[in-house]
Amino acid sequence: MKRFHVHLHVDDLQTSIAFYSQLFPAQPARVEADYARWMLEDPRVNFAISTRGSKSGLDHPGFQTDSAEELENLRQAAGSADRALIDEGETTCCYARSEKHWIVDPQGIPWEHFRTLGNVAVFNEQQTASEGSACCAPVRGKPVGMPVKSRSSCC
Repeated sequence: MKRFHVHLHVDDLQTSIAFYSQLFPAQPARVEADYARWMLEDPRVNFAISTRGSKSGLDHPGFQTDSAEELENLRQAAGSADRALIDEGETTCCYARSEKHWIVDPQGIPWEHFRTLGNVAVFNEQQTASEGSACCAPVRGKPVGMPVKSRSSCC
């Protein structure tokens, strides 16, 4: 079963955690110094916030899958769109080890499709906590003709 995913950049993590914990109402499933994530069941949403972006607001939406088959179905659907598919394969991001790919919509908004394989202790293996950028999302407004990335680390 798929779960909708939304990742936002926030200016103040603690204030945002307090707000969203009241809004949902639920406590985050994971909290780090620069990141928090709720795994909501009704509706099924993986809602994440972080302080890693250059400005507050939407970083990216997406879909999280429970199986490799579901992820492959999303990959095939995204591949049939008139956009370049960025296939990362297995990577480490947002305190998780995942298999994922991206597609950028006509407005320049990156969409992430992923399957979580396990938790890790670092935000991502390629970045330090002081660097910006969320989970290797393609840059907004990147030209449609960007090449398909091979299955290697994203950042």
